[in-house]
Amino acid sequence: MALRLARTRDEAHLYMDLHPCQRCGSVEVEWKSALVDAEGELARSYSGTCSCGAVREFVFRLPAPGSVPASGDRYHFGGDQPSELLDAGEWLWVADLTASDVPADDPTAGLNALSIAVAAMNEILKFIPAGAETVPDEAFWSERGRRVRDQEPGRFDRERLLVVRDSYWSSLAERRAGGDGS
Repeated sequence: MALRLARTRDEAHLYMDLHPCQRCGSVEVEWKSALVDAEGELARSYSGTCSCGAVREFVFRLPAPGSVPASGDRYHFGGDQPSELLDAGEWLWVADLTASDVPADDPTAGLNALSIAVAAMNEILKFIPAGAETVPDEAFWSERGRRVRDQEPGRFDRERLLVVRDSYWSSLAERRAGGDGS
């Protein structure tokens, strides 16, 4: 089986957080990371033991050197190409989850939540082909992603995604400037 590409550390950790322990359902693991040879390719392995005793491991293909530009953003999930780990529906689920839980009394946590929401919205937009106006069906391969799309397919129109992303960005900019975000 071909390894999936984890474009950044942030993307790998988010993917692992979305895939809890099959035995107990926990995502709390102290991950150890190492470079490994997997199927003749250099890869990154994350391994750890869950509190229930289950040994967990994920192995991801590494991006080509220079293919993921550096970013000054708090969270950076990848370059110009769409994710191979999370589908468009999962990215919207992440954006919704983080944007709906922005703490008012913890400035750092608020900045983190909004930064993740903005970055997740940017990831969804990468699935829309040039000249198209909506995320194509093949960009939804997970059960969670298809469920999110099926609940409200119109949320995956380019213009609507941009409006939501820009709204999150405005809230983030206001918080960075010292506003309360309300």
